[in-house]
Formats: sequence, C-alpha cells, structure tokens
Amino acid sequence: MKKKPIIAIIGLGYVGLPLAVAFATKYKVIGFDINLKRVTELQNGNDTTLEISDTELKKSLALNTGIGLKLTDDPIQMIEANVYIITVPTPTNKYNQPVLIPLQKASETVGKFLKKEDVVIIESTVYPGATEEICIPIMEQMSGLTINKDFFAGYSPERMNPGDKKHSVTKILKVTSGSTPEAAEYVNDLYATIITAGTHLAPSIKVAEAAKVIENSQRDINIAFVNELSKIFRLLNIDTKAVLEAASTKWNFINFTPGLVGGHCIGVDPYYLAQKAIEEGYNPEIILAGRRMNDSMGSYVANEVVKLMIKKDGKVKNGNALVMGITFKENCPDIRNSKAIDVISELKNYNLNVDVFDPWANAEEVKSEFGISLISKENKLKKTYDAIVLTVSHQEFLNININDYTSNTTVVFDVKSFLPEDKIDGRL
Repeated sequence: MKKKPIIAIIGLGYVGLPLAVAFATKYKVIGFDINLKRVTELQNGNDTTLEISDTELKKSLALNTGIGLKLTDDPIQMIEANVYIITVPTPTNKYNQPVLIPLQKASETVGKFLKKEDVVIIESTVYPGATEEICIPIMEQMSGLTINKDFFAGYSPERMNPGDKKHSVTKILKVTSGSTPEAAEYVNDLYATIITAGTHLAPSIKVAEAAKVIENSQRDINIAFVNELSKIFRLLNIDTKAVLEAASTKWNFINFTPGLVGGHCIGVDPYYLAQKAIEEGYNPEIILAGRRMNDSMGSYVANEVVKLMIKKDGKVKNGNALVMGITFKENCPDIRNSKAIDVISELKNYNLNVDVFDPWANAEEVKSEFGISLISKENKLKKTYDAIVLTVSHQEFLNININDYTSNTTVVFDVKSFLPEDKIDGRL
C-alpha cells in the first residue's frame, strides 16, 4: 500500500464519474464501464447526467503529466491499477428485494486483476456485512489471494446528491473504513487528498455500511410522516404547508415536506437494511411502514386529482391530463425509480389520456424505461387539459403560464407546493 495510487473506478454513473474526475486531478485514473455508449459519450467530453461540465470532463481527459482520466469499456485496461473503487448501482427488484448482481459482477471483474498489496474500496450502497460476506469472498476466489494478507479492502459510502452543484463530491464529508487499521488509514488518507470537506474514519466496514443505509432510511421515515400528515390534513381541510410553516417556528422542529419519494437512494436503501434485519429474525416495522406510506403516494395523488375533477364537473373518462415532471427530483435528468410514473399509471387507470412534459429528462431513456413518449418542449403541449399535475419542481416550470392550458373545469394539483397558490386547486 506504499505505491503511488493508480486508481480504477468501476461504474461511471452519477457516483463514479464525479469521483473519477476528482481523483484525476491528483492521480492516474482508469474509468471503466460496461456501457460502450456511455464510455463513448464521455470520451467525446459529454456527460448526459449533467453532473460534470463538458469543460471539466475534457480537462481531466487531457491531463498527461502522470495524472488524468482514461476511459474504457475494456476491463483489461485496469490491470495496471493498484486501487479499485466500485461504484456500480445496487437497486431493488419488483418485490423490493436487494439486487446485488451488478456488485457481484464488479467484484468478479476486479478479482481477475487483483495483485498483492492492492486495495479495493466499495462505494455502492449495501446492507451491513455485504462487503465482507459477499464481495471479498468473490474477489478471493477469482484472484487466489487472501484478504488482509495479500490484498485489502475498504468501504466508503457514496453521498452524491444528483443535480446539486453546491454539495459536489469533494464538498461532502466522506465516511471511510478499512479491513485492517492500516488499510483504514490508507483509505482515509487517499480520500482526504481530494475531499475538501474532510473525512470521518469509521471503526469498521460494517459501521460505514450501516451509516449509509440509515442516512436515507431516516430521511425516508421523516418524509413518510409528513406524507401521512398531508393525508390527514386534506381530510380535515387544513393546508399542510401552512401547518408545517407554523410548526417550523419552534427551534427544534425538523422541517420535511410531503411528496413522491423516488431516486436511487431514499426509495431503495431502506429495503437493504430491512432485508438484512429480516434475515436476522427481526421485523423492522417502522422502516417498512415508512416505505409503504411513501410508495402509496403516487396513486394517492392521482386519486385526489380525480376527486377534484369530479367536484369541478371535469371530464375524467377520455379526458386529457398533463403530468409535469418525470425525473425523480428537480433540475436533474435522473429518472431512476421515479415515482411520477405511479401518478401517470393511476391516471391512465381512470381512462385519462396522459401527456408527460419534462424539459430535463432524456426522451430516449424515458421511452426505454417507461414506454412513454415524452414531451420535452412547451410548444408540443395541447391547448387545454382537464387536469394538470406538477410532480417535479423544475425551475423552468415557473416560466410557464399554467392558465394558457386550462379551462374553467381544469384541475391543477401541485405535489411540490411550488406553483403560486392562485394557480392551483390542490396540493399535498
């Protein structure tokens, strides 16, 4: 572990690419991804996730003084690396069970190239114990090497927030850990060279893994609480936003807002912790209750919209609805685990014709993932809609005059409490 680091990043998505670009300012970095299309666009200096600017990406690719970024879809190019960082996705399946196949495949790939004194760091979100119980045995089998004798491991959970330019990878405090005290110190020191926000060295890999899943589980539960409050207050004809603003005047009130909970972290990570707890014989009631509440919100929003349409004598069957936003969060092209699709599907169940408008999302990705032909420009919208549902608070939506697309019976529902109050009929 005394060699100058040559770093291989496995997975060049929302987590891997920013990390690779950051490390490339100090070290030689090989960025590997199995998606040739993704690698090619990056080699051309274009990041469609919009996490890295074209200028910054091209600069990292141009460095040639022993540092800089090399991109490839050929795993053999990683053979010269001595530090391997795995940043592949860890999603769930339709039964909300963890899917570790990408992580297992990445572990196999790394195992083929491991040499003595090499270090492997996992950044992908996992349940506590996964690194040592699943990844390391695969690497040992593939390499013929022994952990903590021939090679070493660490876990440093990603804390990326897609679309957030203020909290970029180097500006978020990094939790680190290692398979031995010496490995932990090495991993911590390595990240400390690029993370300006500082690092926190956890006492074990399991602690670092657990810290990651509870960060998002805590947020998920808090949002579930305010989502339940929203349901209650709508029944009581009380404005949830006004209630939260009033309660927020107390110094220790934690202010969360209701909404759709999707994305690659908050809507997924709690299931990883829940699965591990169930395997150990414990039923995690609060975690799973929070998930059930948040997973119910898409259909709930659609049902509330239809109720309002009926009250206004609007046209439901064969009516036209507009859903504004298909990405999982504002000002970001990421559609992973977007819960806007639940709103769309439920509206279609009422025989509404649904247009989906999102200037941020990639139309090709939306078609492939959801089978929806996306409207990406305002001039393609219909003249009038029977219902308009804002699901994502893209900044561009503030520049649209909703009244241009409404009639006297149109229902406008604002999931994000983003639009002016005089423009809407309901909100969470």
